[in-house]
Amino acid sequence: MTSNSSRLRVGILIISDTAHADPHTDKSLSLLGQTFTNHTSDTWETSARAIVPDDIAQIQQKIKEWCQQEEFMNLIVTSGGTGFAVKDVTPEAVGPLIEKHAPGLVHAMLATSLEITPFAMMSRPVVGVCKRSLIVTLPGSPKGAKENLEAILKLLPHACLQAAGGDSRFMHAGGVKKLEEEAGVSGTSKPFIEERHHHSHDHPHAHQEHSHGHGAHAIPKAHTALEDRPVSNDPRAGPTRRHRESPFPKIPVEVAIKLILANTPEPRITIAKVDTSLIGSILAEDVQAREPVPAFRASIVDGYAIIVEKESKSPKGVFPISSISHAKPSEIPPLQPNQIVRITTGAPLPLGATAVVMVEDTILKSTTLDGKEESEVEILTDAVNPGENIREIGSDIKTGEVVLRRGEEITAVGGELGLLASVGRAEVKVYQKPKIGVISTGDEIVEHDRPGELRLGEVRDCNRPTLLAAIRGWGFEPVDLSITPDTPGALESSLRDAFRKVDVIISSGGVSMGELDLLKPTIERSLGGTIHFGRVAMKPGMPTTFATVPIKDVSGTPTTRLIFSLPGNPASALVTAHLFALPSLRKSCGAVDGKGMNEVQVILDQDLMCDKGREEYQRVMLSVGNNAMLLARSTGGQRSSRIASVARANGLVRLPAGGGMIRKGQKVQGYLMGKIGV
Repeated sequence: MTSNSSRLRVGILIISDTAHADPHTDKSLSLLGQTFTNHTSDTWETSARAIVPDDIAQIQQKIKEWCQQEEFMNLIVTSGGTGFAVKDVTPEAVGPLIEKHAPGLVHAMLATSLEITPFAMMSRPVVGVCKRSLIVTLPGSPKGAKENLEAILKLLPHACLQAAGGDSRFMHAGGVKKLEEEAGVSGTSKPFIEERHHHSHDHPHAHQEHSHGHGAHAIPKAHTALEDRPVSNDPRAGPTRRHRESPFPKIPVEVAIKLILANTPEPRITIAKVDTSLIGSILAEDVQAREPVPAFRASIVDGYAIIVEKESKSPKGVFPISSISHAKPSEIPPLQPNQIVRITTGAPLPLGATAVVMVEDTILKSTTLDGKEESEVEILTDAVNPGENIREIGSDIKTGEVVLRRGEEITAVGGELGLLASVGRAEVKVYQKPKIGVISTGDEIVEHDRPGELRLGEVRDCNRPTLLAAIRGWGFEPVDLSITPDTPGALESSLRDAFRKVDVIISSGGVSMGELDLLKPTIERSLGGTIHFGRVAMKPGMPTTFATVPIKDVSGTPTTRLIFSLPGNPASALVTAHLFALPSLRKSCGAVDGKGMNEVQVILDQDLMCDKGREEYQRVMLSVGNNAMLLARSTGGQRSSRIASVARANGLVRLPAGGGMIRKGQKVQGYLMGKIGV
């Protein structure tokens, strides 16, 4: 600590190849800085911030710089590189610099994390003193880094003062109670994790007071912000302690979509071959023509190439056929005056030709001796103008002309693909499509094609085939992730394995209020994910859940995966997939409008009753009426478990909450899910 400041100096070091290459991808730097500010503004001063790659030499260089400078850092916190990935080298970089290790602080961080997820044991934190600086290594996950820091933050000022050379006898003069009061901790308080999860029962691994050589220091108690606390059921607590009402607020559909788009990663660019696999892709560049179209002067009719002088009438009369030009590569001799060349549509013009007379304006006068070829042809008109019936070089597309713009989609209609091919593009930059996995959850779910009768309680899996078909119809190739049972370990294992294969998981089931509805607690407590919403004010699909999960890919680079946890009822699953998953997937592959389904105005073909409490998305059959307006007719009973309600549906209508009837002939908002019937 410097002489002109009473605050402790903090250096925050982010260790990440990704963040070093693009600092905008990092979220930990500002979050950790804010954590120090929120603790007490007069204790800490964030004096240095830096981002270095996952490189031992560069990590050590920055830490040594901060430890050895005249105004040294009292505390250095690092974030990233503490796992088991190939690139994770933070412990190897920091360990050799440590002169005094601090296993108690390591234990406190791990104990805090282990109460959230067993995978905390995969972290390799290092804490200790280098010179006069205390070094603490935190995980790369912003959420994990914040939790670990808060677990020990109240005791860090005391540790930093001692490391900087403070008088221990003077500092401990008032005894442990005085130290606890100064730090804002209490040896008689409940452990942090117990308070954090709002449980009053004892945990199997609850930590009691520990006695150390110089007096009893309680295990630190972290204080998280309310919004960072898990609110899902704790599966270990059993059914008697589950929530009786959902802790997740019901949010409007529009708010849910905004949250989804705000947390959907920006699209990545890749180079793809120009072939049918491009269908559904969105261009990531303006495409310029590398060559003109046509690349040669070509005839646009079947007829005869002729020479027409400027401001003169075209030649009329009988002319010999000097050669033939077909629409194929060939050498054609130059056209001489008083000659004509028979030519087909699309064939190149001979050198010297200035127009083409249509075959309809000629008659055959003579043939070759064998009668197989034309020898002479009579041209019946003299009104053909120079340039008539000719496509000049580049008249369709000029070299360098932008033929397709960034953001345009390569559709199955074929026009865009044909245009790319016509200008000689073998490859093009597009936004990479995300990999999407579909998984069903539930002990009661069995494969739809399993032979034999169903046992009592068994349900054939119709959600997975339904969602796989919908995703393929959106232009993506989904990954079938099968069925996973309603057990915490199996569900966590299935999701972790899935995140190694896909960017987005769409699951169905396990998001309601039952004791075996484990998706939310598994995401939040086991995977360290963030649930952005857990209920939506709509019908069907109220329990729909959207979350992001931080992971490291196979190369050790931090990244984020998305999970859409949809209700288990078939109609709910399909409706919410279209409403919520589709906009995210389209943004991920470069769509700029942020929309999923196309919105249209439709006319009701029957009376429909509105729900009193929630707006409803009814499945309908859309067709074109006599006045060219779209007519909407309900598919029948709209119960969320009724798969028949989506069997013939090609659209949805949005009915407002509040009860009452919307009469036949009135206009309502509709959404297109499929092709329109007539």
